[in-house]
Amino acid sequence: MTDSRRAPEARLFDARACTLGEGPLWHPLRRQFFWFDIIGKRLLSRENDRPHVWQFDEHASAAGWVDADTLLIATETGLRRFDITSGAHEEVLPLEAGNPVTRSNDGRADRQGGFWIGTMGKNAEPGAGAIYRFHDGALECLHRDITVSNAICFAPDGRTAYFSDTRTHRILRQELDAEGWPSAPAEAFIDLTEEPLNPDGAVIDAEGGLWNAQWGAGRVARYRPDGSFDRAIAVPGRNTSCPAFGGPDLAQILVTTAREALAAPGEADGRTYLIEAPGVCGLPEPQVRL
Repeated sequence: MTDSRRAPEARLFDARACTLGEGPLWHPLRRQFFWFDIIGKRLLSRENDRPHVWQFDEHASAAGWVDADTLLIATETGLRRFDITSGAHEEVLPLEAGNPVTRSNDGRADRQGGFWIGTMGKNAEPGAGAIYRFHDGALECLHRDITVSNAICFAPDGRTAYFSDTRTHRILRQELDAEGWPSAPAEAFIDLTEEPLNPDGAVIDAEGGLWNAQWGAGRVARYRPDGSFDRAIAVPGRNTSCPAFGGPDLAQILVTTAREALAAPGEADGRTYLIEAPGVCGLPEPQVRL
């Protein structure tokens, strides 16, 4: 995709400051954005410009939609079925529940109805995390020795997965079979070592472009399906953490940011931003099958 027009700007969507904003999700049935403050242990949303918040007693980080009233939420000890209306939730499966060192981090539904979720050490302990796939009621570990799991997203045809260990400054890609399971070893897709840039959360657009939030750089960057750089859009929060397409015609990108790891956070840090009409539309977020 080539777009010579001036890059759109990111505007403030929600002023509530997150210590670690993450996991934005557009619910297609509710037409509503959800996102997390991992360190604040809360789920946030806006509905008809009204703010909502749900508080947890442990870290929560990512979600997929199950039906109009239900999310599958990843927390530091498990995958949980969450009722949006009541706020009630119950465990579906444990996730490293016996390991007090780790918590959940980046995650996203795949195009076969599964859900990929990464874990990491609460203090980014080297190699403490992993990446799992939930599918058909079971949770299977796909990758171990991950320090900061991020950038989980999927090609439009569902036959390629992307993910990152942020500390390596690389985004990997992995071929998948028709059922969504890895069918070949992961290989390098984007190497950001020379910049150096820190790949955080990512999402794929309708043309197969990968939009990556880059921690510490205050931007979201788009890479073409061949891995070449296309363009970047500035975001006021320095620690950009994850993008998600949504809104009318999936023509908006919600971007979370974080105040974590900043010695002197500014007013813009940790807030949530919206990029209008970035020149390409997103893909509907797949439904998770429980």
